[in-house]
Amino acid sequence: MSRIDSLALLADCRRLFLSNYEVWINIGVHDFEKKGEQRVLINVDLWVPLAMSTPRDDVLDEVLDYDFIRREIMARVALGHIHLQETLADDVLQRLLAHPKVRAARVTTAKPDVYPDCDAVGVEVFGANPA
Repeated sequence: MSRIDSLALLADCRRLFLSNYEVWINIGVHDFEKKGEQRVLINVDLWVPLAMSTPRDDVLDEVLDYDFIRREIMARVALGHIHLQETLADDVLQRLLAHPKVRAARVTTAKPDVYPDCDAVGVEVFGANPA
């Protein structure tokens, strides 16, 4: 999908986001990583059509509840050890895209404690449902 196609797909949407959600999870391929939890920061952007997220009566049922994002992340984390950040990001993305109000989503995962000479190492994935 080109950048222009992406912009057209999202032009009628509102962006919701979860920023630097910190979770401690068992993640990694190395033996030392399998013995304990690591800190992972997860960022999510969701695009929801304005027609499905513009409140008329100022009530939660008219929009997508932010708790949904956190619940889906924790449901995936609860499944147990994850070898790769790519797997985590892909799985969370698919869970978010399954919601009927979500048009598109971007998920990033970052492990901030891996290397002392950089802020983090991570992965980003984007997906969209047909308009």
